[in-house]
Amino acid sequence: MEFLPTVTRAEYRGGHRIHLTFHDGTSSTIDFDQWLVGPIFEPLEDAEYFQRFFLDGGTVSWPNGADIAPETLYALAKSSEAT
Repeated sequence: MEFLPTVTRAEYRGGHRIHLTFHDGTSSTIDFDQWLVGPIFEPLEDAEYFQRFFLDGGTVSWPNGADIAPETLYALAKSSEAT
């Protein structure tokens, strides 16, 4: 069975940044600007709407159904751990 990362905590850090903690203790502040492209992500450009995120299915989601795969977030978090 392949390892599937799970976001267990998310804290807003200004702009389009969220500090994420995963089930294995990995944590990092991720800037979501890179994903704010296309109709589903357009509402997230508004800072107030962006802050309405919540955890669902092991990842960060928004009321309009937008989300980013937890594997993608985890890979980015792991790559920024060394910096």
